[in-house]
Formats: sequence, C-alpha cells, structure tokens
Amino acid sequence: MKTLKILTVVAIVALVGILASGVLNFGSTAMDENEIESAINDSNVTDQAPVRKGYDIGDKATDFNLKNVDGKMVSLKDYSDAQGFIIIFTCNHCPYSVAYEDRIIALDKEFKDQGYPVIAINPNNPEAYPEDSYDNMKIRAQNKGFTFPYLFDAGQKIYPQYGATKTPHVFLLQKEGANNVVKYIGAIDDNHKDAKAIKNDYLRDAVNNLINGKEIETTKTVAIGCSIKS
Repeated sequence: MKTLKILTVVAIVALVGILASGVLNFGSTAMDENEIESAINDSNVTDQAPVRKGYDIGDKATDFNLKNVDGKMVSLKDYSDAQGFIIIFTCNHCPYSVAYEDRIIALDKEFKDQGYPVIAINPNNPEAYPEDSYDNMKIRAQNKGFTFPYLFDAGQKIYPQYGATKTPHVFLLQKEGANNVVKYIGAIDDNHKDAKAIKNDYLRDAVNNLINGKEIETTKTVAIGCSIKS
C-alpha cells in the first residue's frame, strides 16, 4: 500500500511537470507570434504587389490600344509628332496617386509641347476597387481637369507587360525609329508628401536629359505607392 501511494505521488508530480511545461511552451509560442505581428505592424514598407516580369532599361515597349475617358481609343502610334512618352500607371483611390495628380498635370503641360506627353493608365480591377471604375475615372478626370489621356487597362493586359507594381509607377519612353525604348522606370520624385521639399526630381530630370541629348544619370528608382489591385 505504501509503495502504491509513493507511485501515485510520483505520477502526480510528473503530470504537473508536463502540464507546466506545456503552458510555458504555449506562452512562448504566443509571444513569438506577437513579436512577429508587432514587427509587421511597425514596418514602414508600403503594400507590396507581386513581382512581375516587365520592361528594363533599353527594352522596346509594345504599343497598346486602350479606352480614354472621352470614349476614344488611344495608341502610341496616334502621336506622330511625339519624341517619346511619359507613361504613368495611376488610379483614383490611391492616396499616393491623388497626391501626385497636380504634379502629373504640371509635367504634361511642361513637356507635351516639347514632344513628351503624359499618358496615364489605370491598371486596377474595378471589382476589387469600385472607385477605380471607368465611370469614376471620367468623373475624376473632369473634376481635376486632366490635360492628358486617362486610359483604362481593361482586362489588366498592359500593366503586367510593363512590369508596373504600384500606383503611381512611371515608364519614360523615347522614340527611336519605329520603336519606343524604355529610358527611365520608377518614381516621379523623392517626396510624395510635399512637392516643395523635393530633393531629387527623377522624372523631370530624365525628360530634360532626353530633350537635351544627355545621358540620364538615374535610370531606375523604386516606385512608392499602392499595390496594383488585380
């Protein structure tokens, strides 16, 4: 009987030890998960779209035929007098795109007559973001007084060819014979919050270099903005 009591006590002690170990391990696991979640929440990385293969500097961009907000179809071949194109993938809802709208209008006014018109393309799926629907594009273009075509990438066929992942995302093209060659890819400038605080005016500098027959010093930058919604 005494032996049985001793075995019972030993078994109870062992069971308590196992339970205590499980509780400690569970608490440790939960803490690790909380640390990971905290690290993600504290990060400053913007929403990332999947990486897509697209154009690189020196590649020849294919033409497109997309519907403008005025109902007409627009292609690069329509611009017989252009020296190149400022292609900007943008949209209605993204706060980064909204922040850049006035600057995009200014770029078009500055460079259109010098042979480099802006062509804006909305790559988003309106089923994911109804604010980016074609009808809402027409309203946005009218309210803001867009001076450039604002095209709808129906079926999302064009932006993957370019490799755009953000709104806004810039692709600067230059005409070379019958080809439209990619010369700059990335951000419009280095400060989406304050146009007066820009230190690196990437796109404007790149276009001016092309106009003046100079090499572009910075040909690629990281586009900062909202992920394209598919």
